[in-house]
Amino acid sequence: MTLNGAIETAKTLHYESIVIDTHCDTLTAMTGEGRSLAGPSAKGQLDLFRLERGGVNIQFFSAFIGPEFKLSATHRALELIDLFYREIEENNHVALHAKSSLDIEKALSLGKIAAFLSIEGGEALEGSLGILRLMYQLGVRSITLTWNGRNELGDGVDEEVTGGGLTRFGKDTVVEMNRLGMLVDVSHLSEKGFWDVLNISRQPVIASHTNCRALCDHPRNLNDLQIKALANQGGVMGITFVPDFLGENPAVAHVLSQIEHVIAVGGPDCVGIGSDFDGTDNLPAGLEDCSRLPVITRGLLERGYPENIIKKVLGGNFIRVIEQVIK
Repeated sequence: MTLNGAIETAKTLHYESIVIDTHCDTLTAMTGEGRSLAGPSAKGQLDLFRLERGGVNIQFFSAFIGPEFKLSATHRALELIDLFYREIEENNHVALHAKSSLDIEKALSLGKIAAFLSIEGGEALEGSLGILRLMYQLGVRSITLTWNGRNELGDGVDEEVTGGGLTRFGKDTVVEMNRLGMLVDVSHLSEKGFWDVLNISRQPVIASHTNCRALCDHPRNLNDLQIKALANQGGVMGITFVPDFLGENPAVAHVLSQIEHVIAVGGPDCVGIGSDFDGTDNLPAGLEDCSRLPVITRGLLERGYPENIIKKVLGGNFIRVIEQVIK
């Protein structure tokens, strides 16, 4: 096959697949940049215009609770949720706020992007299951339990030296999220907290934007035992493009190697994409923004992966978990 033929084959496969990205920090970035989600914009790494060009069908938008908002965490979460609602309403010809699997089907049938709302940092709950239930009513469907530090739910990766995991409230939160139909996200969580979640949850959990420690020895990445356990429980991890979690001089090849490692350790059903667009200033060459995502499909084809596995990586694996957990 010629080079042009290979490129066209990859494009065809990419755009006929359901593509999901389970993490971006665009809401946070927009608060300081004065840009619209509609795009096209010269600012940032993600907008609806570029998502369409990148063939993304489903995007998770995170309301990130930065450490500076720890004493006003719920307030900050509500501000970002309000921004999400305003932007989706203004762009409802392109995007649909998805709260269920049925909403995904509706968005796909209308040719719209299904936009899920998530929270990064359980500080937003301020120790209250009542607030968790209200966040669900507001359309939040996934929560990253901690960021790097400690909160009312448990310890993040920066606190691993303590050996701490989930608190009693953290454990109650996982149980209630299972009941409500919310994705429990273990990215940023301490290793002890990770094992606590897997022991408690009766549903598959996700690591929305996390890489492999065997390839890049960073505490934010999962080791092989964690990857195997996540896979055995039916969970999925989204490979992130943040250079710190990829290694030195990162390129598209590093992202592909991360995907390959998860498949080798946990099988083809436990890996997807969790870019972290707009959550980092630097990205691998070739993946500068969300419009570049077709290079992942082309790279996996070039490495010999069959189309059915590539479709799982692009979105099929996360679709399975969404259909089981969020319904």
